[in-house]
Amino acid sequence: MKFFVDSADIEAISDLAATGMVDGVTTNPSLVAKSGRDFKELIGEICQAVKGPVSAEVTATQADAMLAEAAELAAIAENVCIKVPLTWDGLRATRALADMGRQVNVTLCFSANQALLAAKAGAAFISPFVGRLDDTGADGMGLIADIRQIYDNYPDLETEILVASVRSPEHIRQSALIGADVATLPPDVLRSLINHPLTDKGLAAFLADWQKTGQSIT
Repeated sequence: MKFFVDSADIEAISDLAATGMVDGVTTNPSLVAKSGRDFKELIGEICQAVKGPVSAEVTATQADAMLAEAAELAAIAENVCIKVPLTWDGLRATRALADMGRQVNVTLCFSANQALLAAKAGAAFISPFVGRLDDTGADGMGLIADIRQIYDNYPDLETEILVASVRSPEHIRQSALIGADVATLPPDVLRSLINHPLTDKGLAAFLADWQKTGQSIT
């Protein structure tokens, strides 16, 4: 499974990229607004920090305007992935961009039927929002399982399932078991994946025993 960082915080992204665990980045208008940074300048910096796809979202709602914005975003760096909403205009833009050889991340997916449409439009990634579904009482992980089965039924569909709106390490565990291709995680959730009390307890015991030997490796 690939890990993307869901953030517009360049310091957090760079810090996590140094671990070797980051395969890409996703951003959205809300994250950019929170950063207070110039959008294009920020995307350029992120693209330098991470070699993989960096999702930059259009803000237009009509297909032609989306394509115009996509051209501006694509000019920033080779690894920019154009992010569009799952609307009919978004799917029209997806088809046109895919035909140009551009990667497209179709976002705000909440149903398996929507995911099927995005794949047929040529999306490189589909972003189902599991956390937001869970908030409504629906089964976010159930949606991931449904999309996985549908895509596996049709080998010609090459769209990768990018699990979004991740709230906890449990979302990652379940996504990996189902076979999702990618998960995009807030920095704090990605960092928390390493935590386990028995790891901390075991390390403390090893270090205490080593101290008793009075030795030093260096």
